[in-house]
Amino acid sequence: MAELSAYLSDAEIDDICAPLQVGAAKCKHLQRLGLIVKRKANGRPLVARAEFERVMTGGQLIDQETKSSTSQPDVVGLQDFFQKRKNGTRTQGR
Repeated sequence: MAELSAYLSDAEIDDICAPLQVGAAKCKHLQRLGLIVKRKANGRPLVARAEFERVMTGGQLIDQETKSSTSQPDVVGLQDFFQKRKNGTRTQGR
């Protein structure tokens, strides 16, 4: 059995990006898919296999859902901040 490389092969990237031929266009396409893409010295895209698997199995969606559910503004803290300010308009708490 053939051993898998840590990076996607050029043939695998060509298959994902078909019919694109230019390295820069392939990089942009892969980035639009949500992949972190580096460039090889020859301009072709370099994508870690683990990164490809993370995006293709939905790991990116889980990260976005977690961020949206945990990043809520602290409304009470903001109101408290404005009430304790010495200069400027003071707001009345409810």
